[in-house]
Amino acid sequence: MTQDIEREFHLQSVDPLLFYGSNDRNLKIIEKYFPVVLIGRGDVLKITGPVDAVKSVEDLFSELVFLINSKNNLSRSDLLTAIQIIRGESNSERNGVKTKEELDSVILFTPFGYVKPNTPGQKIYVRAVEENDIVFCIGPAGTGKTYLAVAIAIAYLNRKLISKIILARPAVEAGESLGFLPGDYREKINPYLSPLYDALGEMLPADQLKKYLAQGTIEVIPLAFMRGRTLNNAFVLLDEGQNCTFLQMKMFLTRLGYNSKSIINGDITQIDLPKSKDSGLTGIQDILDGIDGIRFVHLDTRDVVRHRLVKEIINAYATESERSDL
Repeated sequence: MTQDIEREFHLQSVDPLLFYGSNDRNLKIIEKYFPVVLIGRGDVLKITGPVDAVKSVEDLFSELVFLINSKNNLSRSDLLTAIQIIRGESNSERNGVKTKEELDSVILFTPFGYVKPNTPGQKIYVRAVEENDIVFCIGPAGTGKTYLAVAIAIAYLNRKLISKIILARPAVEAGESLGFLPGDYREKINPYLSPLYDALGEMLPADQLKKYLAQGTIEVIPLAFMRGRTLNNAFVLLDEGQNCTFLQMKMFLTRLGYNSKSIINGDITQIDLPKSKDSGLTGIQDILDGIDGIRFVHLDTRDVVRHRLVKEIINAYATESERSDL
């Protein structure tokens, strides 16, 4: 029979009441999932149980401290998600998080689970954003360019590394003139911005998102609204960058102020401008390559994380395009 051990975990820089929960609710939940006994006294937690279980709970406690420091809160959903990741159960197995080491790759805990890079290319993308102030991510549909970028931006906001998120898209008229669409200007422009709202809606509770938008903490705007601004202490995302003109791209890049980061996403195979050669994304690497603090990341079909048929469709179109060029 395995002998139980006893360890102490010291809470640092977090409010014990947030960690324990009301009437030690969080500790009771943890005891349901691990064969341990937990006793909390102030900032010291005593863990008693089998060696492996105690080690797992210590790892869990470390992640919970990180979460509280990031969000100044610990919801039941966050706690259960972290427990699943540590135990390698159900949802975590489906998302590929099976070990404690892989937990470090989680970008953001959301009301529906968590966001993490799932492919080698996506991991390079996330690391590039951590290490650089401006990152260009170029790749086909379904590779998670926008989704990961929004998650990273919210994570930075939660950690108070920045104070504002600005999400921009060029409002390219794909077959319809804005002037002939119904509604006021905001109603006309919102269809172009809906993918950004969709990503935000999956990562923030509805009431919090509404509050951030009302306060201007998060702005979702057409690219034209960036002109003349200097963006300090902000995370700035330009989506669908292939539909910017050369001058629009220059305008966007020169908005960045102090303590700010920027991600420019795009797919050069889906340019909606009248002349594809006018795209500010094509050839940009030749102009900016070699500048310290700017990084280019290229994703491909190996990084597609949508339905398996998306990858097949992209490959089929690429093959047809090559055949047409012959």
